[in-house]
Amino acid sequence: MRTLKYLFVSLIVLGISSFDLPKTNEVKWLTFEEAMALHEKEPRKLIIDLYTDWCGWCKVMDKNTYTNPVIATYINENFYPIKFNAEQKEPVEFNGHTFEFLPDAGRKGTHSIAYAVTGNNLSGYPMTVFMDEELRIIQPISGYLKPNQMEPILKFIGGEHYKTTKWADFKKNHKSSL
Repeated sequence: MRTLKYLFVSLIVLGISSFDLPKTNEVKWLTFEEAMALHEKEPRKLIIDLYTDWCGWCKVMDKNTYTNPVIATYINENFYPIKFNAEQKEPVEFNGHTFEFLPDAGRKGTHSIAYAVTGNNLSGYPMTVFMDEELRIIQPISGYLKPNQMEPILKFIGGEHYKTTKWADFKKNHKSSL
């Protein structure tokens, strides 16, 4: 009888673990074009991850921050997330304009959309840019953000607290989900 119980419990555990549960720890990244098509139907804020292939901290942020289930879920539910290689060569249509790659003499160059969405405040990578539903820049943030640093920023902007509350006051009263 005891063996039968163990067999029954084992079968239940195996059955439950074999279900293909949807992943909630991945940001569903979009291109600018995909985000704009969705934005036309239902305006939302944008979060833009500007990165380069050579940026080590960009890779760390992808691995540690954007795969955190709390971060990924919040971004997917409240923003149109755009991942963009700032050294991409192909032109991009955004907000009624065509943006192109700008080659530099001593470097690879930078795509002009990276300058446009940061308000010409492109100071390094990774660069996280937040834009409102009217496609106006809320805030570009340069550098690596750990999940516990990203979460209050997402809630400050996603919850529209930035319109009525100072960042220092919000951060002091913020209760983390992490």
